[in-house]
Amino acid sequence: MTKVIKLSLITLAFSLVTACATTSDVENLQSQVDGLNTSTKQASADAVSAQNTATDAAAMAEAAEAAANKAAQLSQEANSKLDKQFKRSMRK
Repeated sequence: MTKVIKLSLITLAFSLVTACATTSDVENLQSQVDGLNTSTKQASADAVSAQNTATDAAAMAEAAEAAANKAAQLSQEANSKLDKQFKRSMRK
């Protein structure tokens, strides 16, 4: 009977120690999960910010291309006018 009681006490003590370690492990894992959730939210916010920046850059590039095309058109018109004036002056 004494052996059974001693064995029961040892088993009980081992169970308590194991339960405490398990609770600690769960708390540790929960803190890691919380940290990962925070990192995920930050990464998502960074991705949205990068997408917005890329959209803005694309809009600016389109505006720059339109301005360059307009400048090229105006340059061609100016060259054409100058060429006509030069030809007129050569006829006189």
